[in-house]
Order: sequence, then C-alpha cells, then structure tokens
Amino acid sequence: MTPRCTENSGVLVLGGGAAGLSLAHRLTENGPATAVTLVEPPDGPLRPAERTWCYWGAGTDGLEGAVSASWSVLRLHGADGGSVTVDPAPFTYRMVRSADFERMVHGRLARTEGARLLRGTAEAVRAVPAGAEVRCALPGGRPLTLHARRVFDSRPLPGLPPARTRLLQHFRGWFVRTDTDRFDPAVADLMDFRVPQPAHGLAFGYVLPLAPQRALVEYTEFSREVLTTAAYESALGHYCRDILGLGRLTVERTEQGVIPMTDARFPRRAGHAVFRIGTAGGATRPATGYTFAAVQRHSRAIAAALRDGHDRFPAPHGPRALAMDAILLRALDTGRIDGPRFFTDLFRRVPAERLLRFLDGTTSLREEWGIGLRTPVRPMLRTAAEVPFLPRRSRPADRTGGHTR
Repeated sequence: MTPRCTENSGVLVLGGGAAGLSLAHRLTENGPATAVTLVEPPDGPLRPAERTWCYWGAGTDGLEGAVSASWSVLRLHGADGGSVTVDPAPFTYRMVRSADFERMVHGRLARTEGARLLRGTAEAVRAVPAGAEVRCALPGGRPLTLHARRVFDSRPLPGLPPARTRLLQHFRGWFVRTDTDRFDPAVADLMDFRVPQPAHGLAFGYVLPLAPQRALVEYTEFSREVLTTAAYESALGHYCRDILGLGRLTVERTEQGVIPMTDARFPRRAGHAVFRIGTAGGATRPATGYTFAAVQRHSRAIAAALRDGHDRFPAPHGPRALAMDAILLRALDTGRIDGPRFFTDLFRRVPAERLLRFLDGTTSLREEWGIGLRTPVRPMLRTAAEVPFLPRRSRPADRTGGHTR
C-alpha cells in the first residue's frame, strides 16, 4: 500500500477554472499574506477543454496580461430585424482565453514565495479542528493529504440546491475564418434575436470579431434542456449562412458549454473552514448567466478579508439582485414576457453604462427602480407576487459544472 504523505498550507484553492485561477491571482497580487496552494487536475479527462470568458471592465483591473481582445461598441439585433448600437464607455467588453489566464496565474505562482501550483485531483474535503483536510490523488495515483486553515472549493456540486425556477443557458461556438472581410473588429454583437426562436425560452446569436476575417460565432439558448451536437451545428450553420451571410468559411475550433440559470440558494460554506466559490458558490447571475465579473469582485473581496485577518466577505450577489433575478427568471420561464423583446427594449431604453452595471449587480436602488419601470410592469408585478409562494424543488440530475461567461 502506498503511504499517504501530508503537507500543510495556509490557503488551499481547489479547481483551476475561472474561480480558482481568479482567487489564486488575487491572493498573490501583492505577495501572499499566507501560503497559497492552487490544486488543479492533471492533464486528462478531469481537466476542462480550453474556453473563453468574457466580461465588461473599466480601466485597469489586473487582467490585462490575459485579455486577448476587447470591444468598445456593443450591438443587439431585435427579432424584428432592427438593431441597437451602444457605446458602453467607460466600459469595454473583454475576452480572456483560459490558456492565457492559466499562463499568467501559473507564472505568478511560480514567482511568488509561499505560493505554488499542485497537479492533483481533490477527492475528499473534511473539516478538522485547525481548519480543513483535503485528500488528493497525484498523477500516477500517489495519495497526498493537504491541511490548511482555509479551503476555497470551486469544484462542481453533485446537484443543484432546490429551486423554484431552473433554466439552462447552453451554447456552442465556432471560431471561424472567412474568405473575405466580414467582421468589424470594434463591434461585438451581444445578442442577435434574428435566429428562429424555440417553443420555450429564447435563443440568440453572439458574434465576437477577432479580425476582419476571424470571429467567435455562437448560438445560445435559454431553455430547460440542452440540444444535441447536431442541432447546435445546424443552428450555427443557419446563423452563419442565412443571417450573417458569411459565405465560405473555415471552422478552426469549437467550444460548448452549459451554465445553470436558477434561483437556488447556494451554500457559501461546506464547513467552518471550507468556502465555496465560483458557480458552486452562487457567483453565476441567475437571470443572465454572467459569472466572470462577479468572480473577480468576489475574489478581490476574499483576498482583502484574508489580508485583514478575517473571513467575513460578502456573497457574490446581494439579496436585491437575487430577488430581481428570481422574478425575471420566472417571467421568462412562464412565457409571461417575450424574452427577445424584453432584452431589446432594455438596450433601447436604458443608458448602456447603467444597464451593464445593472446586469453585473452594481446599480443603486434608485437606478434599479428606473430600469424596472422600463420593463413590462404588469407581468413582472404578477410574477413578483407569485414567486415568494412557489415551492423549491430538487432535480438530482442537475450539476453546477459548465462554462463561465
């Protein structure tokens, strides 16, 4: 029997996705206040495929070394064929590729005294009197036990907590190269509702130009079930050919993901010294699926709290934002509001900078009241009256794993 080795660390971060990398990045930004170990799965089936994360930011935010593209103009196409083009200044929409983010964070860990990257699979986490214990399997199967005063766990939950409303944001994207110039690299199409709409939920195209002949083109649905790969491919083909009119193109790479959209209450702790982060800790905005910006705010708050010697950091989203999202999510799920028209009207009626802050959950109560008056008031009020009385139910098949935007 292989003997089990034991090592100690001040902070353990489990998982090398957006949340784990972001927290490791923020904890080592100015040199760690305590020893930091990032535990990532080794190359193999447990390691996620390369993916992209997008968010809007203003000024410098410490991620410049990982941003591969950005856009200063945003556009939305309504189902009626009309378009809305907005300047979100001071924000820009930014793309981070997971491989670039990994290189940046791994490089900092290698240069920072007291910080390190450990390749291994976290198999079990349990509380112990002085903190928490994590049992890992290293490449080759060698067991290792890690002890830490605090553990931040970004691994997917085995199932979503009980919820009143539950949708999935699911998508497939093509990185395409066209034969001729077809894209404006300054303009990102956030939502294109000219695609055929499903019987339940909504669908839209998403175009992030990388060069005049290169772009990430995605087909996205908010609905209860994912599609087959063949169905995504068919939808993407129709979008590129019949709506965007791209002509001859080459698909250089694909990506696919699923993001839970739910009003479930995610437990922030799994023990006195074990904290959940990322989607598993409730960082995904329920009504939009946006996660990456909230992960950055949460990671900065955690790092600041630990430097101050405590673990009283705020939740990724406040109760007001979650309450509004529960209402919007329910209204979309019941069909009381027309999803494409709802989002199109918001972009037409609300200043872009304020709307982006609203979607990120950083607006004031007064601003949110003004935005609410620009939505379909009657169905939203009906839904607001209904939501508190709806039961929360579990679905064992749901998981929190997936892609992050």
